Amino acid sequence: MLAQLRTAAALAARKPQAAESTAPAQKTDFANVLKSSLDNVSRVQQNTEKLVRDFTAGDPNTNLHDVVISMQKANISFQQTVQVRNRLVQAYHDIMNMQV
Repeated sequence: MLAQLRTAAALAARKPQAAESTAPAQKTDFANVLKSSLDNVSRVQQNTEKLVRDFTAGDPNTNLHDVVISMQKANISFQQTVQVRNRLVQAYHDIMNMQV
C-alpha cells in the first residue's frame, strides 16, 4: 500500500521513479491505468469485507489488528480515488470554461 501511495505521489508531482527511468519509454493508456486503479480499490474493499465477516463470525485465524489495518487501507484507497475524481472533474470544468 505504501508503494502505491509513493507511486501516486510521484505521478502527481510528475517525478519519475528511479526504476521507471531505466526502463524504456512505454505508451500508457489513461483508461487502462484508471481501470486498474479502480479495480485495485475494489479488490482492497472486498478483502476488507471478507476479513470483517471472518472476524465477526469468530474465525480464530483472523485478528482485530489485521481487520483494523485492512479497514484503514480500504479507507485511504477510497479517499485517494475520490481526490483523483475531484481533480478530474475540476480539470474538465476548467477546460469547458476556456474561451476559444
